[in-house]
Amino acid sequence: MRVTFCLFVGLLGVATPVVPTDIQDAPEATHLVFVGARIIDGTGAAPIADAVMVVQDGKITAIGTAASVKIPAGATRVNVSGKTIMPGIINAHGHVNDVRGLKASPEFYTPELVRHQLGVYARYGVTTVFSLGGDGPVGVQVRDEKPAGVARLFVAGPVIAASDPEAGRRAVDGVKAMKADLVKIRVDDNLGAGKKMPAEAYRAVIDQAHKAGLKVAAHIFYLQDAKDVLSAGGDFIAHSVRDAPVDRAFIDQLQSGDRCLCPTLMRDVATFVYESRPSFFDDPFFRREADLETMTGLQTPQHQASNRLPSAARYKAGLEVAKSNLKRLKDAGVRIAMGTDTGPAGRFQGYFEHLELEQMVAAGLTTMQVIVSATSDAARCMHVADRIGTLQSGLEADFLVLARNPLDDIRNTRSLESTWVRGQRVPR
Repeated sequence: MRVTFCLFVGLLGVATPVVPTDIQDAPEATHLVFVGARIIDGTGAAPIADAVMVVQDGKITAIGTAASVKIPAGATRVNVSGKTIMPGIINAHGHVNDVRGLKASPEFYTPELVRHQLGVYARYGVTTVFSLGGDGPVGVQVRDEKPAGVARLFVAGPVIAASDPEAGRRAVDGVKAMKADLVKIRVDDNLGAGKKMPAEAYRAVIDQAHKAGLKVAAHIFYLQDAKDVLSAGGDFIAHSVRDAPVDRAFIDQLQSGDRCLCPTLMRDVATFVYESRPSFFDDPFFRREADLETMTGLQTPQHQASNRLPSAARYKAGLEVAKSNLKRLKDAGVRIAMGTDTGPAGRFQGYFEHLELEQMVAAGLTTMQVIVSATSDAARCMHVADRIGTLQSGLEADFLVLARNPLDDIRNTRSLESTWVRGQRVPR
């Protein structure tokens, strides 16, 4: 990596040198060493004050207190005194798709659009996205490219909503053939407007997926559906239960096999928040990536009226049930994976993840619990904890540099100064 003095001044957003004045003379940096920050490692442990983190070839090679970490000879030091470093945010339920503004069309689903969406995620500090549905060969192509400067991607392929067992098994075979990372099923009736996937069909899907070595994430709304999916062997509940309080039986099901739930609170917020102009439209952190045409479309009388329909009111009421259930599940020890269902029109990729963290705190979780849910627990739930999710020696160097401490206020994740994926800084 060729490193210049100007790059690091830009990185840290300060006007005075933060690295040795002779750094511009160093032809190559074999190690990057971040010194002086407070480090939240994602495990839930107390932060490391005045920490040192060594990064080489995209991985963390050492991390700890200044007294415990030996800085390699010739290393390039980055002074991050007064900053906070935390793991990159993992979105366990997002989407990269064929949406531009408020419109969706298969012709939009191109490698360029997928890379753009992953770039937006990364510039907001989301370093990994599990795209749970609507994915095709283009998503697999970009995933395998591992493009620099964007979030890493995992895909679930097309959402499976088969009408019978045979169709379900064929659909799983198709997802397997496209080399997707997991399977997504939809078990929902859209608040009574449609038909649910029959139980015999999703049982066949889960069975076929497990035979293929794939985990199954389930879209649900109702408590009974969530229980039935878990009874059938489902691995991951991809939304909150929103119709009723969760009970001990459901908690026991989740804890059996350490299965997880993803709240996606902002998904429900997006069904009603545009009934008027939302306050976050004025947030500079939002506006630095916001598409003005999309904002204009969301403020038309027609769109605002759609956010006042009875269905929106039900989702608004369901959000309060979801938040109460989230608190109860967390208190009971259920593992929670942060996710947002961002990607569809009006669900702003990258920015909504920060609002999700705020919603989770509003539900009663501590700031540390929320950070863990967006880092190490999300990684464990999605079976990638051997690679990402915590800041530990040997894991990939996905991390954020923040101006302020998110443990003081979860909104401080928005003080993001730089995002690093695989040890490389994401360009602004």
